Amino acid sequence: MHFYPQERIALFIDGANLYAAARALGFDIDYKRLLEVFAKNGRLVRAFYYTALIEDQEYSPIRPLVDWLDYNGYSMVTKPTKEYTDASGRRKIKGNMDIELAIDMLEMADRLDHIVLFSGDGDFRKLVDAVQRRGVRVTVVSTVRSHPPMVADELRRQADVFLELQDLSGEIARAHGDRPPRPSQAASAIRDNAPPPPSKAEHEDADDDDDDDDYDDDEYEYEDGDEDEGEPEVTPRGSNF
Repeated sequence: MHFYPQERIALFIDGANLYAAARALGFDIDYKRLLEVFAKNGRLVRAFYYTALIEDQEYSPIRPLVDWLDYNGYSMVTKPTKEYTDASGRRKIKGNMDIELAIDMLEMADRLDHIVLFSGDGDFRKLVDAVQRRGVRVTVVSTVRSHPPMVADELRRQADVFLELQDLSGEIARAHGDRPPRPSQAASAIRDNAPPPPSKAEHEDADDDDDDDDYDDDEYEYEDGDEDEGEPEVTPRGSNF
């Protein structure tokens, strides 16, 4: 990786986008290992993780992961989703975290030498340009090896370094033998610094059903009667979009 030992590094993780990219490549993220990989490549100042939460559920499958990250070195940035019904009667849930990520990155830029952005969202191109003009190097982590590619071409071109997520999988993938704590064990797992719950619980139905939910940038759409546990998947916005 392209890092210098004395660089001040911060990670900015678009949770839904990273999950979708890893899933497209067929592996789950071990967030403890991910933190260790970047901590040994420089002076890791902060690791931000961004995700929206559906708060009106009795149990959210993403909550154990959020809690584990919060206790184990990540700065969590969350907000509740907003629900509304469009003109065609489809139920939509908005959960965009782009503004929060952009503000945090701009505020931190003067205290950093190198920013690592885990996202392929082309909307971040101008943000990357802005922090680069403050003298900060930017590495974008996503993938071009999924079909379609998860990273927008304009974001990849803007980055100082593009890091292919699949090339990192050997260092940050969760071992298949690692079983997550059950919901009833989540609190003790957090206290004992256990490996995090599976990222598969993140941004998808708890039962891992294949449904017809649509995802349009920052909107989740549901037909009436659809189950809404968890969060829907991301539709990649690559160079063909």
